[in-house]
Amino acid sequence: MPYTPILATLGYVISGDRKRVLLVHRNARPEDPHQGKWNGLGGKIEADENVAACLRREIFEEAGLRVRDMALRGTVSWPGFGPHGEDWLGFIFLISAYEGEPPEQNAEGTLAWHPISSLLEGALPIWEGDTHFLPLVFDQDNRPFHGVMPYSGGHPVSWTYERT
Repeated sequence: MPYTPILATLGYVISGDRKRVLLVHRNARPEDPHQGKWNGLGGKIEADENVAACLRREIFEEAGLRVRDMALRGTVSWPGFGPHGEDWLGFIFLISAYEGEPPEQNAEGTLAWHPISSLLEGALPIWEGDTHFLPLVFDQDNRPFHGVMPYSGGHPVSWTYERT
């Protein structure tokens, strides 16, 4: 069967002191497959946009912020991740400069700044698989990572990656 993933972006907006990250608590829609989890911002790439344009659009739509500086930290292939077994391919970014102030909530849930350490130490409910790649998003290694994390039954079954 050919690999035809849903393409998406995922961005982590960090504060000027690089100690906090803006996250959305997906608590606004009971049918949301991300219900109850904290996550970065982002979404599906549209047919007429490139990856960077998608990220800028999504960050503006979800947080009212205009991205001024972003870095591609890596990619993750999630075979079987979707609620019906759909494959996803995500482009993961770190946003270090922006204009604007985020609202307290959006259509998906509550927006809040959290210490990056709380995200990395498991103090927030996040996707189980995020614990594998989040340290790579926030580390000091400038090389992008490229990972594969197959899912089955809503859980990751393995994680491999390389840096380039």
